[in-house]
Amino acid sequence: MFIHIFALRWKPEAAEADESRAAKEVLAFRDTIPGLIEVHVGSNLSPRGQGYAFIGLMKFRDRAAADAYTVHPAHKALLAWLVPLIEAVELDFEA
Repeated sequence: MFIHIFALRWKPEAAEADESRAAKEVLAFRDTIPGLIEVHVGSNLSPRGQGYAFIGLMKFRDRAAADAYTVHPAHKALLAWLVPLIEAVELDFEA
């Protein structure tokens, strides 16, 4: 299994609707991305979150499925509008 974790810090120009849209689009990957086993998103509840307000966890069948996700058209479409609105950190590991 390959696990992908991300955390987003919203830039000032981001709106509340952007967070809702991001959550909806990431959760829709369940039915779109081959090899994606689980996907979870939510607000960061940690008091030590350093401003990273939106987090997600994705479990893939293997690293190849995660690599294919990075170039999938649905993922690229999300990034096209989202990247200008965020600062992100990503963590990946095999379990």
